[in-house]
Amino acid sequence: MLIDVCLTATMADTPWLGDTCSLVEAFRTKERSPLEELEATLAAIETSDLNAFSFIDADRARATAAAADVQLPFGGVPFGVKELTTVEGWPNTNASLVFADRRGTYTSTMISRVLEAGAVPVGQTTASEFGGLNVSTTKLNGTTGNAWRTSQTAGGSSGGSATAVAGGLVSIASGGDGGGSIRIPAGFCGLVGMKGTAGRIPRGPQTGIAPLTVVIGCLARSVRDTCRWFDVASGYDPRDPYSLPRIDGWEASLGSYTDALRGKKVAIVADLGKAVLRPEVEALVRDAGETLADVAGLRIVDNVEIDVPGLGFEWAMANLAGLLAELGDRWPDCKDQLTEEMAFGLTLATEHYDLAMAARVETQRTKANEAMAAVFDEVDIVICATNPDAAYPAHVTLNTRVGAERVGPENNGALTIPANIVGNPSCQVPIGQVDGLPVGMQIMGRHHEDALVLDLAHRFERERPWPLVAPTAPC
Repeated sequence: MLIDVCLTATMADTPWLGDTCSLVEAFRTKERSPLEELEATLAAIETSDLNAFSFIDADRARATAAAADVQLPFGGVPFGVKELTTVEGWPNTNASLVFADRRGTYTSTMISRVLEAGAVPVGQTTASEFGGLNVSTTKLNGTTGNAWRTSQTAGGSSGGSATAVAGGLVSIASGGDGGGSIRIPAGFCGLVGMKGTAGRIPRGPQTGIAPLTVVIGCLARSVRDTCRWFDVASGYDPRDPYSLPRIDGWEASLGSYTDALRGKKVAIVADLGKAVLRPEVEALVRDAGETLADVAGLRIVDNVEIDVPGLGFEWAMANLAGLLAELGDRWPDCKDQLTEEMAFGLTLATEHYDLAMAARVETQRTKANEAMAAVFDEVDIVICATNPDAAYPAHVTLNTRVGAERVGPENNGALTIPANIVGNPSCQVPIGQVDGLPVGMQIMGRHHEDALVLDLAHRFERERPWPLVAPTAPC
């Protein structure tokens, strides 16, 4: 059972405030129609102050909704597409002024599969420039606010998707996660955010290979919504040579791992060995982890040491190679069009990155893989915080201190980046609130054990239902 904040908001003059699976059922029972839902969605976006969408394609959405087959998995469901994901004919800006006039010439494999499953594409959700920071402020789009409190960050880089779903504008939206960019905003906005095993959902066409940390997926209100997205979007595609073979039955298998989970070992390490956590967050994670262990019959193993080395400055510099390739001969003349942080980083990289630095990156990455493998030699599941605190002020784009607290994207990354570096599945779920803002935890498993991780997330969801939307959602 999940909690609807606005239990009376069932009329089609406001968007659906339940999860996506229940919206499809409402279509099938004719409680709602796809066109009515779309019009409510477009009206809510028009009046929203979240700045969650950077582009709306109302004509295409209306045509798709009018022809929707509600027997399909996402039949008639309005959804948002993260603006870093290419859709043919739509803006292809990468959230940057540099490419403000560029248009997509193809549609990504994941989005094509979701469209084939009947979903209605409303438009593009805001993101950080080139996905480079875990924030939601760009020169192109301005600042995106958190649906729980608009003055606070929605996180990034999938911040627009997260706040659109939490804010009651759409029930599901796409996202990408190269260092926490699904899980961080999901944590800040009180949503489910699953980073699957690397390659679970193909990233083609024109897949960028390096740095082998990026996965894609969705921002959702429930675990079953995430599983349905996996049912539709996952599976091998030849245009992503690292994509994994298809597995069916993600949604159907929820709740079927009772015997498989009982007796498995779990380490509850709220700070993942490195992050600086707010005490209230650490206490919530410990309590939630113990609750999940009790419900699922897991055996808690204490004193598990997690010492995944940070890849640091060298890693950040190495990751900018892809950005330089995309900018091409526009760099450095386009420097003033970039956000200050991206311009500064790219300048440093072009001036200082060399073969010795590349060697250090590979050495540290190997150490990180070995360190995480050693942890999973001892336990089957790791539980930690998703973010070290609740959402910080939306204008913060670099690490700073607010009072005695350290806030900013780097401290967040200490909790999420390790799963990207080594490729493990990790699912963020909401566990409570601090100062009226959501707090979440991650459930991390071994490679390819995504279904087990999702089943644990589902068990916690049933034990501790969370609000599906923020209190500010339209009612």
